[in-house]
Amino acid sequence: MTSVPLWRRVRPFLAIDARLALLVGLLLAAGLGTLYSAALDFPGRFELQLRNVVIALSLMWAAANIPPSTLMRYAAPVYGAGVALLLAVFLFGISRKGSQRWVWIGFEFQPSEMMKIAMPLMLAWLFHQFAATRRTHLFIVAGVLLAIPVGLIMKQPDLGTGLLVLAAGLYVILLAGLSWKALAAMVLAGLAAIPIAWPMLHDYQRNRVLTLLNPEADPLGKGFQIKQAGIAIGSGGMAGKGWLEGTQGHLGFVPERSTDFIFSVFAEEFGLAGNLVLLVLYALLIVRGLQIAAAAPTVFSRLLAGAITGIFFTYAFVNLGMVSGIMPVVGVPLPFFSYGGTALMTLGTGCGMLMSIRRASLLVR
Repeated sequence: MTSVPLWRRVRPFLAIDARLALLVGLLLAAGLGTLYSAALDFPGRFELQLRNVVIALSLMWAAANIPPSTLMRYAAPVYGAGVALLLAVFLFGISRKGSQRWVWIGFEFQPSEMMKIAMPLMLAWLFHQFAATRRTHLFIVAGVLLAIPVGLIMKQPDLGTGLLVLAAGLYVILLAGLSWKALAAMVLAGLAAIPIAWPMLHDYQRNRVLTLLNPEADPLGKGFQIKQAGIAIGSGGMAGKGWLEGTQGHLGFVPERSTDFIFSVFAEEFGLAGNLVLLVLYALLIVRGLQIAAAAPTVFSRLLAGAITGIFFTYAFVNLGMVSGIMPVVGVPLPFFSYGGTALMTLGTGCGMLMSIRRASLLVR
């Protein structure tokens, strides 16, 4: 009788998925290296990001050790708490720079970030728990559950986070079996609603769309950042100018070079070759997430893993699109790259959930 290798016997009890951890580690390392260059004029920012990475990795480990059955049990309470905090923001939240996005709970907290995880958790629980219910009714309930937090987040206003929460919920609905006819109808309805929605947008939101369509209209004002980011990306050429040698970023032509527009610094210093490597890493991360989703043992796990993977894709696609000038600027960071703690912690928690689902699928084999 052939003995089972020790690694195969131990593997199901290890919370970390090696391939996913390797990809996240490579992206974090590349992000820290780029941030070090981008934040030379911001003393202490690199050290703060190191702290953020440690916290995010700790959250990833903690989430990886929570079984999917436990995640499912607390899905509804977490969603309810998130909506309650969003209502608290609406009623007596903290305002800053024209936005009311934070609430004081002993410390400043941004509940909209919490909904990026709470939303797919809730909808995955819904479709798992009521699998025998008529699909049409479930999709209507899911749409209402999705519309409530998205509406509250848009009201703050926070277009970027609102779109990410919307995407997280839509991924679950699509993976749950929404028909292509219904999807096409939703797309057509959305296009038809543009003339109605346009006057309802805030001035800064309309300006971002107009700047995308014609950045030359205000090259020294609203179009400055997109134009300079494009110059930085183009000046990198094939091989880039070299680490710490970028000029657009170091001379301050790209204002948000360490946060949402950090890709322009990376592209200038590492060129097209570096960009292709980065795209491959993101593609492999998404493929690994889809593999975990495909092997998930339950409907809840499958929908949750698929939605989390979709969130990674949306983060990367929207950020790279807006920095490259093919999408409006909506304030979405580059995953595992941009400076900032909240988004990085959300992403780390999502990775941990994927690892938990992978572990569960190995244990049922």
